[in-house]
Amino acid sequence: MNTLGWCTNYENELYDYLQMNNSKAFILLKDGKIVIEKYFGTFTQDSLWYWASAGKSLTSFLVGIAQQEHLLSIEDTSSKYIGTAWTSEPIAKENLIKVKHQLTMTTGLDDGVPDNNCTVDTCLQYLVDAGTRWAYHNAPYTLLDSVISNASGMSMNNFLHQKVSTPTGINGFYYKTGYDNVFFSKARSMARFGLLILNKGKWDQTPVLTDSNYFYNMAHTSQAYNLSYGYLWWLNGKASFMVPQSQLVFPGSLSPHAPQDMIAALGKNGQMLNIVPSQNVVWIRMGDAPDAGLVPFLMNDSIWLRLNKIMCTPSASSSFQQQNAVISTAPNPFHDFLTLHCDYQNFEIRVSNIFGEMIYKDEGIKGNTPLNLSFLPKGIYILHCISSNGNQVIKIEKD
Repeated sequence: MNTLGWCTNYENELYDYLQMNNSKAFILLKDGKIVIEKYFGTFTQDSLWYWASAGKSLTSFLVGIAQQEHLLSIEDTSSKYIGTAWTSEPIAKENLIKVKHQLTMTTGLDDGVPDNNCTVDTCLQYLVDAGTRWAYHNAPYTLLDSVISNASGMSMNNFLHQKVSTPTGINGFYYKTGYDNVFFSKARSMARFGLLILNKGKWDQTPVLTDSNYFYNMAHTSQAYNLSYGYLWWLNGKASFMVPQSQLVFPGSLSPHAPQDMIAALGKNGQMLNIVPSQNVVWIRMGDAPDAGLVPFLMNDSIWLRLNKIMCTPSASSSFQQQNAVISTAPNPFHDFLTLHCDYQNFEIRVSNIFGEMIYKDEGIKGNTPLNLSFLPKGIYILHCISSNGNQVIKIEKD
């Protein structure tokens, strides 16, 4: 780390944060070399752990391989590979669903059913036409396993072993638990997968995913609703983002302290893989739950806040402010008090969490007056400013 010119005096701050938040493994690679490799408690280099929804990004990569080998096309209807009546939709509506919609979370199936993971046809109910709505829905994603298996004639584990593990040394296995097919591996295999993505599908000089068009689309905005979502990958640096279990669109980048070109595989209980092409950096975190969210956005950003100190670089974007905004905030991030800078008087503010739940409201606010928000827990919030001159939405962060 010293040879990189990094600020090593901040290293322990990162380790303390990781340990306090139930981490088991953290690895960071720069220019293909391990810079940090840290394990916590009884967890070791040889311990296995689950990827949770971070495994979605691996499945997306496998779909790309299947397409490059002409085993399937993502423009085909899903029914071609998993049979008709795999949903309870009318056949005409079911036939609108393509493999691509499973990759982009736009199947149009109802994600509000009692069990979002259930892959039985009676759980897969029509809500809107495919391609017209984004919603984080596990069941249609899980059925991509059947798409790959039926198209290739191999189990997911055999397909993975032959196409990825053998050329790259990325070892692990899919394990069925309930409706879900969860991927398990050692921490270094997750980091290796990050290097494979950083190198655009090549391992050393060995091509693994050669379909450059698919790879590009996988790591870029895939639909018009959630700009921060590719083919089962989360994307930073976009104008807005959506989160699981909500139809709200939030302004600003997914991870404001991370580099704009970061892409991430993120899973429940804080399974994380971040890839930053501009910095030639890959890092992974495995562990138990830091919070109750399906996708650990806040912890991912908090890790970047500490990594920026170690790398001696400023935060990528510590605040969101609309272009030509009438109202601006300072400081942002804030600790206890936040000031709204504007010339307006008597406007209303509402503060919502990232799930869209309003947690604070106040009226008669005067511009340039500090607001006491010390009661808020640390995290990212959405501030709605409502006045006779119009409304404005600003992302704020309490540190």
